[in-house]
Amino acid sequence: MLKPLLIEIGVEELPAVPLLKELSEIEKKWVAVLEKNALLGEFEFYYTPRRLVLWHREFKVSQDDRVEEFYGAPVEMAIKDGVPTPAALGFAKKCGVEFDQISRAEKGGKEVLYFSRTVKGRPSSEILGEMIEQWIKSLNFGKSMRWGSSHESFIRPIRWINVMMENEVVDVELFDVRSSAHTYVHRISHFEAKKVDSIHHYFDLLKEGSVTLYPQERRNTILAAFSALENAHGISIEVDEDLLDEVVAITEHPTPLLGNFDESFLELPPEVIITSMKEHQRYFPVFKDGKLINAFVVVSNALTDDFSKVIEGNQRVLRPRLSDALFFYRNDLKKGLSTAGLEKVVFMNGLGTLAEKIAREKTVASTLSNLVYENINPTVLERAMELAKADLMSEMVYEFTELQGLMGYYYALALGEPSEVAIAIKEQYLPTGEESALPSTMLSAIVAMAMKLDTLIGMFSIGEIPTGSRDPFALRRAVNGIIKIAVAHQIPLNFSTLIDQLSNLYPQGKEYKKNIETFIIERLAGAYPGVNPSIIQAVVAKDANVELDVLEIDRKIRAVSTIAASDSFVEAFSTFKRVSNILKDEAMDKGFNVNESLFENDAERNLYSSAYAVINSQYETLEERLDALFALKAPLDSFFDNVMVNAEDLNVRANRKALVGMIYAEIYSIADIKNITL
Repeated sequence: MLKPLLIEIGVEELPAVPLLKELSEIEKKWVAVLEKNALLGEFEFYYTPRRLVLWHREFKVSQDDRVEEFYGAPVEMAIKDGVPTPAALGFAKKCGVEFDQISRAEKGGKEVLYFSRTVKGRPSSEILGEMIEQWIKSLNFGKSMRWGSSHESFIRPIRWINVMMENEVVDVELFDVRSSAHTYVHRISHFEAKKVDSIHHYFDLLKEGSVTLYPQERRNTILAAFSALENAHGISIEVDEDLLDEVVAITEHPTPLLGNFDESFLELPPEVIITSMKEHQRYFPVFKDGKLINAFVVVSNALTDDFSKVIEGNQRVLRPRLSDALFFYRNDLKKGLSTAGLEKVVFMNGLGTLAEKIAREKTVASTLSNLVYENINPTVLERAMELAKADLMSEMVYEFTELQGLMGYYYALALGEPSEVAIAIKEQYLPTGEESALPSTMLSAIVAMAMKLDTLIGMFSIGEIPTGSRDPFALRRAVNGIIKIAVAHQIPLNFSTLIDQLSNLYPQGKEYKKNIETFIIERLAGAYPGVNPSIIQAVVAKDANVELDVLEIDRKIRAVSTIAASDSFVEAFSTFKRVSNILKDEAMDKGFNVNESLFENDAERNLYSSAYAVINSQYETLEERLDALFALKAPLDSFFDNVMVNAEDLNVRANRKALVGMIYAEIYSIADIKNITL
């Protein structure tokens, strides 16, 4: 039998960020509890700042009966001369019955002792309390708290529990709170608990009490109000999805309101105003004609016919925030950009201070600039490297750490530094993620790469190597960034050579170069998210001493990826895999010398002439070269159909291996395709 089930856990206001971080796991963890208790069924999960709700339209009123089966020892061993052995009696005792109740069954081709029994399912109402407790205690919101006399903890105090199956309250106790047919609506609507007569009544109560239970409905309400404000005032509201998620999580009855601030604050860089509003107040910035204006949108949770006081209050709270920011900004401009003081800030034990890191980065940047085709002014590069971290000493970055680099950009422009230097300062941390933009100029690219390379080599040189998910210095992201920048700006970067050139800058950690190279190879898949990982491995893992030439590796990965996606490759793959198996004991870089005088039939001669023509032709791209090599499938198939490679004559055998070897060696110089999985 199925009945509707409602579970509501009432709490004090949940903090948005921890809730949102755990949100994707909350339903999964309830599914795990349902499966464990054999009560799996469809359900919906809702939340507001004051409640976590599970809603089953249909829920089993009891577990299904189940059959338990027990298999014992083979009968020939369990019974001797018609008498049960101790092992047989022990099996009966394990099953909780006398031996004469044990039967027999076939298992694994043998007759064995067997016993089965039907276990009646427990009523759901008896185990729901245990299930809810399992679920609640499995939720991981980070920090938790205790309250009252309870020794247990949760993200916020649990104030009420309402568990109803159909229209009956299910007796549940959790954190010293017992379930009852009560709930709470919006505080401004009604402060005291409301009696719930039925599940249907529960949903009506919330609606009447100004609680929008469904998160998606709250989101839609907010976005619709945004659109109305935009149309009414000719403005554009920047919708930050993360901020919108937070606002949805902290409101039960959202009402977007348009407020404003003193126009004089627009002296601040737009990012400062936006960051101050978002981080501290959860306000949405407002634009007009593409420019930030002195307005904001706050999403209120209040119930009132007159929101003027709410708007005034938020304007009053924002003013000191922006006043502080303007004070910091003006102070920083007076002091100017300077790295004075960074010599006292330790970057990492073993790698010195931030001032010493800047000195190393200058050398790395100079080395990188020698690789590029553009004429980079060494004085400009030196200035960009010198000022890149100067804003770390500013009051603004001390207050808003996420604005580092960006504030350096604004200060550099305001202080008359060249625009290319300012842009390099702003873009030094790019890329910041998989979808992030890359540095826009060659100077910016060199600056960004130098910083990432110094951190990468430096950390490995002192043994700070990422393990598992632990990567506190974001070295995985640094590698991906270096590769993407080098490819985008066509910088001929060879990791192996560069590490050797810079080795005198770092402590001599044991085999750190080899560790870095291995780490880079492992991270290549991250730089090519849409590429079959086995293709990347086929390109770079064929030789333990592979030279990590970024542009060359990129050319090969893209070429093989393109060819592997074609129908002709799929058809040719088995043939060339056969070639690789024949040559598995051969060194591909030794060279293959073919003696035409040892050919015994036309299949050999045709394959050789076709292969010779392909190998000695010129191609504009690696894709064209690979395509021509894989087109040798037909003469190779004919060769295998008409020739025995492992001939009795050892010279003939070696010559035939050399013939297929000269073909595969050409492919192998690009990728060891036998490692590719389709």
